[in-house]
Amino acid sequence: MTTAVIRALGALAHDAAHTPAPAECDCPPPVVLADRADGTVVRSGAVVAKAHAPGTDTAALEARLWLSARPALADVLLAPLPVPAQPPTAPVTAAQRPARPSPYLTELHGRPVTLWPYGEPVYPGDPDAAPWEEAASLLARLHRTAFPAPGLPVPPALPAPALPAPALPAPALPVMRGPAKAALAVDRMRAARPGDPSTGPVLAAWQRLPGWARDETPAPADRARFLCHGDLHLGQLVRHPAPRGRWLLIDVDDAGIGDATWDLARPAAWYAAGLLPPDVWFRFLGAYRAAGGPALPADGDPWPELDVAARALTVQTAALALAKSAAEGRDPDEVEQMMIGSCARIATLPPELATGNAS
Repeated sequence: MTTAVIRALGALAHDAAHTPAPAECDCPPPVVLADRADGTVVRSGAVVAKAHAPGTDTAALEARLWLSARPALADVLLAPLPVPAQPPTAPVTAAQRPARPSPYLTELHGRPVTLWPYGEPVYPGDPDAAPWEEAASLLARLHRTAFPAPGLPVPPALPAPALPAPALPAPALPVMRGPAKAALAVDRMRAARPGDPSTGPVLAAWQRLPGWARDETPAPADRARFLCHGDLHLGQLVRHPAPRGRWLLIDVDDAGIGDATWDLARPAAWYAAGLLPPDVWFRFLGAYRAAGGPALPADGDPWPELDVAARALTVQTAALALAKSAAEGRDPDEVEQMMIGSCARIATLPPELATGNAS
């Protein structure tokens, strides 16, 4: 990410945090919270500005922003902030709204940009305090939420008084991007390690997944019928208002309609690989069921439903591990090797069929 874009994000977040702007300001400089290929996040005070990935489908992003702004999901998803009506002052240049206007989306340096209230993230130094049960309950509430028919006017979450946002008609919600991200991870591994035999177990496990889990065909209708987050991990939870507000899910870039088991698949894959302690997994699983999560039966063995998505997340994690380690000129570390080893075990199992519980 260029320095110009980071400065522009900081200025936008600062201006949004001070609407109307005071005559004098002694705010500390903006802070870069994340700077990756899939997005750059800069904080100024109580506001965070995010530049989404180049080439982002802005129509799909608008629909996801609309979803996160729904009052019905105010206790599940962090709501975006409306973008100030006027472009902020220098060094931000030519802030323009996209062709299809959204009160939550603008553009800086050719990148779609959104604003969010700051939330306190999960503290990585205390794994025993990780909010697994809270994450499971949030997912259950999200999965239980009915999505409205496109075109119906639905008011957004209440914006700041100085930044009014009109009610918008319900857009057609996009497909949850979980399988697409798994396919991108495998492509990235292939490009990073062409012909490398270390990719063999990962590719073999990938081929044993049904086509919908590889983003080659649509998911079966009986599975693709839930509102999904699409990329659940502990980095996707914050407390808002910071620092002791309720836990909420953030980052809706992959959200949409899909198979709700995908949102449970990463902790399931970690548990199966031996990375997530059994007591943590069962707490997560129990909290999801207690909250009425519809992706799994209320009791009994959850794996007939979880199996395909957990395998796919295992492959995705292993593929990214091989791609990143190649880019860094190193061998995969112990944790990464555990996920690659899981792929080797998956590769010995029979190929999944396109029908039945694991379809």
